[in-house]
Amino acid sequence: MESISRISSMLETARDLTLEAARDAGPRKTTRPLPALQIKKLLDSRNEREVLDGLRRVIAMQYAIPPQPTLTFFAAVLKTLSNPYPSTRPLVYNYLIHHAEADPDTALLSINTIQKSLSDSNPRVRAMALKTMAGIRVPVISQIVSLAIKKGVSDLSPVVRKAAALACVKCVRLDPTTRPQVEEYITTLLTDKQYYVVGAAVQAFMELCPERLDLVHPAYRKLCRMIADMDEWGQLAVLRLLTGYARQCFPRRTKRSKRTQTREEKAKDFYEELEPQEASEAEYEEVDLMDPDLELFLKSVQPLLHSRNSAVIVAAVRAFLYLSPTNYLHQAIGPLVALLRSPQDVQQVALYDIVQVCLISPSLFVPYIRHFLIRSTEAPQIWRLKFEVLTLIFPHCSKDIQDLLLAELEHFSQGHNAPLVRESVRAIGRCAQASNAITSRRCLSLLLKQIHSRDQNLVGEAIEVVRHLIQRSPDAHRKTVVRLARNLDTLTSPTARASIVWLVGEFAGYDANNNIAADVLRILVRGYADEEDEVRAQIVLLAAKVYLHFLNARNPKQKAIEALDGPKKYETEDAQIMSPAEEDGEGFREHAFNSLTPTEQPEQVSEKSHPIELLYQHTMLLARYTPSYDLRDRARLFRALLSVPSSTELASLLLLAPKPVPQAPSPSESRKNFALGSASLVVGTEAAGLAGLKGYEGIPNWVEEGREPNARLREEDVGRAEYVPASERAVVGVSAGQKLDEALLADGEVRKGKTLDDWLDEEDGETDGEESDEGSGGEEESDGDTEEEESDYESESEEDEKAGLVR
Repeated sequence: MESISRISSMLETARDLTLEAARDAGPRKTTRPLPALQIKKLLDSRNEREVLDGLRRVIAMQYAIPPQPTLTFFAAVLKTLSNPYPSTRPLVYNYLIHHAEADPDTALLSINTIQKSLSDSNPRVRAMALKTMAGIRVPVISQIVSLAIKKGVSDLSPVVRKAAALACVKCVRLDPTTRPQVEEYITTLLTDKQYYVVGAAVQAFMELCPERLDLVHPAYRKLCRMIADMDEWGQLAVLRLLTGYARQCFPRRTKRSKRTQTREEKAKDFYEELEPQEASEAEYEEVDLMDPDLELFLKSVQPLLHSRNSAVIVAAVRAFLYLSPTNYLHQAIGPLVALLRSPQDVQQVALYDIVQVCLISPSLFVPYIRHFLIRSTEAPQIWRLKFEVLTLIFPHCSKDIQDLLLAELEHFSQGHNAPLVRESVRAIGRCAQASNAITSRRCLSLLLKQIHSRDQNLVGEAIEVVRHLIQRSPDAHRKTVVRLARNLDTLTSPTARASIVWLVGEFAGYDANNNIAADVLRILVRGYADEEDEVRAQIVLLAAKVYLHFLNARNPKQKAIEALDGPKKYETEDAQIMSPAEEDGEGFREHAFNSLTPTEQPEQVSEKSHPIELLYQHTMLLARYTPSYDLRDRARLFRALLSVPSSTELASLLLLAPKPVPQAPSPSESRKNFALGSASLVVGTEAAGLAGLKGYEGIPNWVEEGREPNARLREEDVGRAEYVPASERAVVGVSAGQKLDEALLADGEVRKGKTLDDWLDEEDGETDGEESDEGSGGEEESDGDTEEEESDYESESEEDEKAGLVR
């Protein structure tokens, strides 16, 4: 009978294997959903293959688009936990985690079965059970989950301990009152011997209690040694943790040291006369002085620069940037630039990080400048960031590299892509601001060449940048303003014309003998009606400035004439200037009459009024009838300021006040305070705000010297001795004799001043003495030894009788 049953079981197994092989080799099974009754029938089957098929169909319905209701199968799915099929258990656990919140009472029925799985002989099953129990979001079982984590923390398998570390976060989210217990579990897991367990523990620590740095002190050095062996997620968590830990536990110390000379400087010193010279401030630089524990961390981070994960590389660069920029940051530039060969999304994030580093140390990127040259096929967000990097590096490059960059920028400024043209022109302006006088003049000449371009956007941007450059050093660009004014007859761009008119008005008072402002105003007033509102506003402003300069020059002369001839003549001339109250009614006719040109006025009027006064009045009259509300209000303001020619202090304060020197900072200057590698750095200040995105955590400040924690807290507990492989023993370099001496020192039994040779000499002397005294004193010694052994034996027997072990 036994043989028949064995044969029948073998036949059943062969049948199942044949069916599975036929299913895999035949045409693909239809994905048509089965009725609910048929699925329940599959779940209730005793055949593993049918149960597995039913669970797959339920999970497929659960993740379908749109998701189909599967809560009706809850009881049938939970029944399959009693089956000893290892292939069905992951699907059941997935279903249970997904539907536990919808039906918590039914989900509680599976807790006992999952608890039994925590004692399974397979560590994978134990880890899966712990993960499932922590994922069931039912607050009633929070203490059961805490006990399961406690059991997992002391498990022999590192797979289970890792699952326990990840379950700590879910336990606290389920019930915040379990936080004290979970923090104890994390403290134990941080000192684990397996690197992937420690990586998961650090992730849980950063989620739950990142401010508890006292838990990190004993595990700091172990984390530094393990970081190179962890997976990418663990490395990111440890880098984030230890970067903040170093800023809060190691004060920053620097020293002044002489800067290393370049090859050109060394050659110059070699050929010059060797005379003692005083070192200038530029020859010295601040160098970081590092704590040994901080240096241990930075050295352990160096291998991560060759990681295959771009996020790990950025995190390593972040540690070097914020912990030791002078000693270690130069090693991270090459791996960071290598990320530009990544896909476009990674390339864009890498460029944001490169710009952030370049704002602090731009000279480090000079050897890699060819990696930032623009390609016409690149996306706009890519070449914008590359333009920014090039302008930051430009002042630190040699003349050959600067010529190359200017040629590249000039090439792209003559293209057909309007945004690319605009950015290239602005980049030329930023290069001119941050370079010496010779290079600045060359940049200015490149921009002036663009004035005659047919592209109105290019001309407008070029004139705008030229205006900023002229404002930086107005005394050196007087002829440039005259050159620009000559192009007003041919320029058609409203932005360019407005910028040139504004420059002419600013330079109206610099040189009274070579002043072209009045002539430019006379020419522009003729075509006032054909100009854009932007240009009209600058023409009105130019008229006010020219008239104000005229009054400021006439008033001192008038006061001198008053002192000689009396105030009558001055009063008659002031009466001809119309006040704002006289602009209504009959006074308007007189104002219109005075606004005529000298050729159109009678001889008596032209003899009394100056042409500048007539130009100003005529311009104000034109502005009065302009359709723009802004222009009419502006003209009314100017008439009120200049209504009393003898009092021009307020008008001079408003119109002729010195303008601040325009600055064109890097576009990323507003994001400089965001930490490297953060999302707020990529998103920008408009969406992130000044404080960053929600959840943003910046780099903590350096701890003040004298307030850092004691270094003894980072000493590791040696604990019991462990087996050390031979390869590791060779690396440690501690001999067995040294270990023996250390052990004897700990016990207080070492003899001072004796070496191994002394011990060998003593042993030789003892052997010789024993041979000589063997006949005489040997028996006595043996008798003494037997007496001591008998006394020891008697004492041990008495202790055993007292303990009840021997009768």
